Amino acid sequence: MERVRSGQEACLPFERELLELEDKIAATKSKSERERLSSELEKARTELFANLTPWQRVLMARHATRPRMMDYVPRIFDDLVELHGDRCSGDDPAMVGGIGRFQDRTVMVIGQEKGFTTEERVQRNFGMAHPEGYRKALRLFQMAERFKMPVISFVDTPAAHPGIEAEAGGQGSAIAQNLLALCGLRTPVFVTVIGEGGSGGALGIAVGDWVTMLEHAIYVICPPERCAEILWRDVEKKELAASAMRVTADELYKLGIIDAILPEPPGGAHRDPNQAAETLRDEIARFLQGCDEGKWTLEKRQAKFKRMGVWREIR
Repeated sequence: MERVRSGQEACLPFERELLELEDKIAATKSKSERERLSSELEKARTELFANLTPWQRVLMARHATRPRMMDYVPRIFDDLVELHGDRCSGDDPAMVGGIGRFQDRTVMVIGQEKGFTTEERVQRNFGMAHPEGYRKALRLFQMAERFKMPVISFVDTPAAHPGIEAEAGGQGSAIAQNLLALCGLRTPVFVTVIGEGGSGGALGIAVGDWVTMLEHAIYVICPPERCAEILWRDVEKKELAASAMRVTADELYKLGIIDAILPEPPGGAHRDPNQAAETLRDEIARFLQGCDEGKWTLEKRQAKFKRMGVWREIR
């Protein structure tokens, strides 16, 4: 089912000039004028999205019509059988997982789903998983290892659920157990950040052999607004915080936190979810080819994460 919408109601402030040009193109009957405006639109779009600020990237990652995990899954995988429950306390709709087929290969698919409509977002808790969600993910990680299935993980959450009930249910412990398990999981793990990668809620399913980000996704320790409140006691400094935190794919790639940046269609993944899914599908295919070639090993995964945060003082 096509869930992605576009239009004025989903337009970000810095996109309005582009939308106005699109409206002019749709309204004109002159072929030459339409061609001129189309050329102008393409130039303006290329220039705009090549120079987005970190805060604008944050807005893109949170875009109301940005494709979610369940927009990508039917475009990439065949015959996904969703699995439910953590075999402890219940099921969590914010964390989706199941067994699927990718080019005649069986894989385990796990990820956060924010929902699209208001009703669905409430049901999915806006992608913020509870402890049972992380325990469900852990169960599926272990199942994938037992049956030698590669894991494909979709990260898209502002954070783990911050409520008292989540802490009472063992939120911190559940995420910590996932981190420990992923650091020792003896099956290949592919990770992609498709929107927001927020805090430990994202990291709980994001330790992998090959970690990728879509071009306009973000990966953060906490929201820029919260960072601004902590550091400057002023939420209006959120744009400064976004720059200081290095939240963008480009910055994180330079720091060695992620392994690859996946280009998005002109204007973002929401403009052409089919093309975005095709790019992601091609990257997954390359990853699985590496599995066949023995490219991914547990030792390499552990070494990669051990290198993060290491620096050298020059005196």
